[in-house]
Amino acid sequence: MSEIYDLIIIGGGPAGLASSIYANRAGYKTLILEKIGLGGQMIITDVIDNYPGFSQGISGYELHLNMVDHAKRYGMQNESAEVKNITKTDKKFVITTSEKEYEALAIIIATGAKHRNLDVPGEKEFSAKGVSYCATCDGPFFRDRDIFVIGGGDTAVMEAAFLAKFAKTVRIVHRKDRFRAVKALIDQTDRLKNVSYVFNSVVMEIKGKDKVESVLLKNVATNQIKEEKIDGVFVLIGILPNTDFVDKVLLDANNYIITDQHMKTKIEGLFAAGDVRSDTFRQVICAAGDGARAAESAGKYIDELKGILYK
Repeated sequence: MSEIYDLIIIGGGPAGLASSIYANRAGYKTLILEKIGLGGQMIITDVIDNYPGFSQGISGYELHLNMVDHAKRYGMQNESAEVKNITKTDKKFVITTSEKEYEALAIIIATGAKHRNLDVPGEKEFSAKGVSYCATCDGPFFRDRDIFVIGGGDTAVMEAAFLAKFAKTVRIVHRKDRFRAVKALIDQTDRLKNVSYVFNSVVMEIKGKDKVESVLLKNVATNQIKEEKIDGVFVLIGILPNTDFVDKVLLDANNYIITDQHMKTKIEGLFAAGDVRSDTFRQVICAAGDGARAAESAGKYIDELKGILYK
């Protein structure tokens, strides 16, 4: 068994990095476990235009470097590991990874979430070059442009209404003949003159040169395939939280971690922050705020626990 940490943070995105900054600055012995690389979804975001302090915008990669440098200044420790299981015994947590085990008095889960992909040719190639997964993040970049929104649930319809504020036209593409979204949201988009619907259709390929220029659509009822000129494609078919290793008792119906306003879960000493959390606004600034709050709550828990264990 390795040494015991005060706090182990699982995940190295904005929530995890903010937690590390606050925890290390407060003097807690802290470790970040990240299975891929520090930065999370920020790394693949071309421009973040709504993070306070960067009036001209900043690339996600650059913002991630700034956060990592900041965390290192306060002594951040991090290791590459994929967490398989978490157990709690004798007031301590044991984290099992594919390589070894770690012990900690408290844990913050900040593993984030990933967007569902279409998995069609051109999607990966044109990511951040006309293909987006976040209307709030990228909508203003498509002012007076023609765009597709892919999806038929609440998120797709709601985000289409948001995008209609900027875009010249918004066409919602859905594989079925009716939306899954609630009627109130559909009624809202029905009233927007620049929003229209393309039912019974799926994207076969996203095409272009340096950026998105067109999309191949297939009508699943007639099997007809046609190419549509377009400036942008917003893929809004769902988000998957990274909670495969988390006890189901902690999760909501969509597998997000349930917390209170202090980032506490149902298990004492176990906290969650960022996009992995249930009912949160999934933005970098919110993840960072969650991370700060989680570190504060974890610190209070650690102090109380040490008072019991070592008095």
